[in-house]
Amino acid sequence: MACSLETKRRQLCTALTILCLTGCSIHRMALKSMGDALSRASDEYARDEDPELVKAAIPFSLKVMETILRDNPRDQTLLLNLTKGFTQYAFGFLLPDAEALDDKDKVAAKAIRDRAVRMFIRARGYGLRALEVKHPNFGSLLAADPKKAAASLTRADVPAAFWTGAAWGSAIATSRDFRMLPELPRMESLLERVLTLDDSYDAGAVHTLFITYEMVRLKPNGDRVALATKHFERALALTQGKQAGPYVTYAESVLTVEKNRAEFERMLHTALAIDPAKDPDDRLENVIMQRRARWLLGRVDQLFPKK
Repeated sequence: MACSLETKRRQLCTALTILCLTGCSIHRMALKSMGDALSRASDEYARDEDPELVKAAIPFSLKVMETILRDNPRDQTLLLNLTKGFTQYAFGFLLPDAEALDDKDKVAAKAIRDRAVRMFIRARGYGLRALEVKHPNFGSLLAADPKKAAASLTRADVPAAFWTGAAWGSAIATSRDFRMLPELPRMESLLERVLTLDDSYDAGAVHTLFITYEMVRLKPNGDRVALATKHFERALALTQGKQAGPYVTYAESVLTVEKNRAEFERMLHTALAIDPAKDPDDRLENVIMQRRARWLLGRVDQLFPKK
């Protein structure tokens, strides 16, 4: 009897152990499956035509991904999508909200900008973590020698490098905090490495970003307008003229500086003439950038005051 009871006790312990292990495995599989689904959701958001719907949905997705990341802290897909998600949310939704309030409530506008900066910095942190999965201590190496650290990146690192650099640059520009200026070489090195490795990534998004950056770079490598125009032309080639972003960015970043109102208006109307339905994968971006084009046209007298 004693032997039989002992045998049953061992069998019960074994069964419980297997159940626990199986339960943990199922838990991890469920989290992995959910994480993959949420990562794919960003592609679905990009195809949507309703910015307000996506604006309301993104925070929930980001928080769930952060929760899953706690159990999978080195999941590069989650880290990349958090970097991309927080950057896009801040740039596509928070900053326009702040600009819309600028003329009405500067205190409220500043509060939203401060929140956007926090989102950008959060994105940058996830991006550096994504890069450190394959490049240990990359953040420290980047701080010590930006160009050398960036040179260690490969083509496979381009998505994380681009979105980390985009988040970093946006944080610096939006914060208007001079204490962040020493970080510019790190951001710059990441984005220049993207240009070297794969300038066609995400339909040449890095070129659209450099349209703006060439106009404000502390140490220009030549004629600012000529460099920005070169990036604009490359962006148009890579997007085949189907995206409003390059037109809007060039109008806002270059033509306002050049004080060329006629070309500014022509460029924005070109952006508005694009049919978002013809590029479904980037429908949301086009809708958002066309919204910005209309906003800029509504401010044309302020941007180009009569003498």
